[in-house]
Amino acid sequence: MRRKLFKESRQWSSAGGGSITSDFTEESASDDTHSMDMIRDTEERSFYTATFHYIAWTYCGDEVTSGTSATINPRPRPVSIRERTVKISKGMGEYPWGFRIQFSKPIVVTEVDTNGAAEEAGLIVGDYLLAVNGTDVTSIPHSEAAELARQGPDILTLTIGSDIAHSPNTPRPACRGYLHKRTQSGFIKGWRKRWFVLTHDCSLHYFRHKRDEGKRAALTTVKLEGAEVGADVSLGKPFVIRCCPQTANRVYFLCATSSQEMKRWLEALVNATQPVTQNHVWLDVTRHNSNLPPLAVKNPECLGLLYEIDKNKDMSRQLYCILKDGCLYFYNSIRSTHALGGMYLHGYVVREQPMGSKKFTIELKPPSDEFKTFYLCAENPNENKRWIEALKVSINKWQPLHWEMQSYPKQPPEETKM
Repeated sequence: MRRKLFKESRQWSSAGGGSITSDFTEESASDDTHSMDMIRDTEERSFYTATFHYIAWTYCGDEVTSGTSATINPRPRPVSIRERTVKISKGMGEYPWGFRIQFSKPIVVTEVDTNGAAEEAGLIVGDYLLAVNGTDVTSIPHSEAAELARQGPDILTLTIGSDIAHSPNTPRPACRGYLHKRTQSGFIKGWRKRWFVLTHDCSLHYFRHKRDEGKRAALTTVKLEGAEVGADVSLGKPFVIRCCPQTANRVYFLCATSSQEMKRWLEALVNATQPVTQNHVWLDVTRHNSNLPPLAVKNPECLGLLYEIDKNKDMSRQLYCILKDGCLYFYNSIRSTHALGGMYLHGYVVREQPMGSKKFTIELKPPSDEFKTFYLCAENPNENKRWIEALKVSINKWQPLHWEMQSYPKQPPEETKM
């Protein structure tokens, strides 16, 4: 098995509100006589974003210091802003557009109805209103903005602003466990027990054994977006799930061990089939930065040369690196026109430890063993310490959303349903 940490890839994944990659594998043995990448990478560069989708994170920025519990700021400092136009077709009922706005400056979207017109148009919680039907609303009460919408045409046109502080990501839940997979090929026909892993990018992977996850390439990986999934009784066997992916020329029959296990898997698989129409703003920000030369990235927290170490092969390569708001970008050199890729550092723990011939290695350890541990090394001990301090500060800018909600004000804000 050949491994390449940051490889060029062909497709931008629409995973869980954005892209997600894990163990970058070029070749894998398949149980079904074909080879597939273990997990899809991003469109032009490869970013390891697994921990970003592992849990809901919110950006707290420079207001967070090490060991300090932060709270959600109702008017956070705009960090990386994206403006876009959203057009919402008027529906039926008392609230024809299907979203709620909160009294604040700027006016914030606090609720979007599931399967409503606003959600279909791409409006998300945390967006803020800049203009309604061409009229600037940044300095008027939210009640006046609502009246502008009600008096306007049936197509509501909103100019929307987003920033990473306003938009905590909402990861899709992963699912893993043993299932029996029906096979009709090879010498043995019938049902084979396999270890299945449904990742946050809506990809279903299976391995021969549980111990193979993270150590071996998946036997097969299937993208579930747009797949047909449901319970099946045609085989005369209980707890069978039928899965027909759009990207595979076959139907998968998976058998759970109990009705409870079947319910758990069926719910997770059905959720994974739903198309994702919009990236989290943070994905757009990092993709934008990755298309810039390294010295064009604004206000980097740390920059310089680092060695990326492959612990399994005892090999390393030198890269020029830029650290910015919890993302580490990799470049061939300081003269590169764009990044090779990078890693999202949400939830990682940074420490220095010796490894082999290198006495001062930076270990980036993930919050869960299901994710990849990275090893970096600077050119001397002082550089290592500089990078470690910068990495700790940058990682600490992101906090799990449930931590923030514990200290969020309990009193209901003044809101208007649209």
